[in-house]
Amino acid sequence: MRFVKVFMGGGCMERVRRAVAVEVESPPPELYAVEEPYRKIVEEVAAYVAERGRLEKEKYKELYRRFRKQYPLPAQLIQQAINQGVEIGKSFLKLKKDGRIHKPRPEVRRVSIRFAKDSWSYKKAVGSTAPVKLALSLPGGRGKVWIKPHRRFWLYWWKALRKEAELASTLMLKRRRGRWYAVFVFDVVPKREPPAEAIAFDVNENTVAVARLSLLSTVDAVARWNRQYVDPAVYSIRTDFGKLAKRYETVRNAKLEELKRKYPFAGRDEEERVQNVADTRE
Repeated sequence: MRFVKVFMGGGCMERVRRAVAVEVESPPPELYAVEEPYRKIVEEVAAYVAERGRLEKEKYKELYRRFRKQYPLPAQLIQQAINQGVEIGKSFLKLKKDGRIHKPRPEVRRVSIRFAKDSWSYKKAVGSTAPVKLALSLPGGRGKVWIKPHRRFWLYWWKALRKEAELASTLMLKRRRGRWYAVFVFDVVPKREPPAEAIAFDVNENTVAVARLSLLSTVDAVARWNRQYVDPAVYSIRTDFGKLAKRYETVRNAKLEELKRKYPFAGRDEEERVQNVADTRE
């Protein structure tokens, strides 16, 4: 689960990011042809960033031109692979700085192929109002990919139709255990309802008392108590706790000096018979 902030109308609204994976039915051969070149691009860029710490603008253009000649992939997929490699390289450097990884360079074994905006779209089956077919930019042109929607997908899809969620513009495809999955990302607006109950607790030396209070009944009880006063007054009580705290140490030390010899040890020397009264039970 991930929280994102969306600015709307001068305000900021937090949304919960949810990812929903839907299995792909009968993936086309072009999808398998994309996977390995995409992974190699990500791995090479990640190693470059891990070695130099960043990817310069000139180097980005150089790598893009070389990958375009080397791999028969759409331009959008090459850009997404380079960007993904930069993210992995920076994450590798951060983990290495924290001492959580000791490898000389990042290893990219599996990748999620990213299709950005305008490189994928929904298609509708005949006689259906639901998106059960995808159109992807693959080598050789626009390819069709069928998906198997499930209950969780429909839940967030209808939330998006009701404006309770927003579908992210990037679609991810990944292969796990021989199966392909399309991953949709939804930014869901959580329901904001007033709290119905509160938890009150009291921490003591050996016990902790916990109580669950109903806010509605508590507010009602306070309202009934306030009704006995037709014109309730507001009082300001001055405590001067700040000044008391500042003088506490001075007064305490003076009193200790006064009572220091009142509870002596039974020692032989005069020095041994002097002790701090704060250590005395009486």
